[in-house]
Amino acid sequence: MRTMWPRVNGMRAMELGTPDAMRAELNALVLSGAKTATTGLLEEYAKETEGLEYVGEKLALVDAGGRPVGVIEITGVEVTPFADVTWEHAAAEGEGDASLEEWRAGHRRFWEGLGTPVRDDTPVVCLTFRLLEHAWHPAGQEV
Repeated sequence: MRTMWPRVNGMRAMELGTPDAMRAELNALVLSGAKTATTGLLEEYAKETEGLEYVGEKLALVDAGGRPVGVIEITGVEVTPFADVTWEHAAAEGEGDASLEEWRAGHRRFWEGLGTPVRDDTPVVCLTFRLLEHAWHPAGQEV
């Protein structure tokens, strides 16, 4: 268990999904503008001794190697039971879900795969954000 989220250029790092092809896909959605929201388990903040993000906070969006690929700014933070996540929020995640039920099923599978079953009353943190900038690799290739 890590006790703090990684820091990049003085900002907390935003690590979407798992550090594999999933993270690359989710980061690509953010960088394209399709993904403007994400959802996390409130329990993870307590385990990692981190406070919630706050409106106006800038976060370094990082790839699987911890390298920055962009900077996002938090535009909304809401803690709610899993069953109360709205379709508006789920759709803003930009992952192609056709319905709220599909979004819920996919998120349940993801968290259960990580060993954390999610019930309807499980508290989740719904974040909305906007992309401020893309990061560039030294070779000049945008990520």
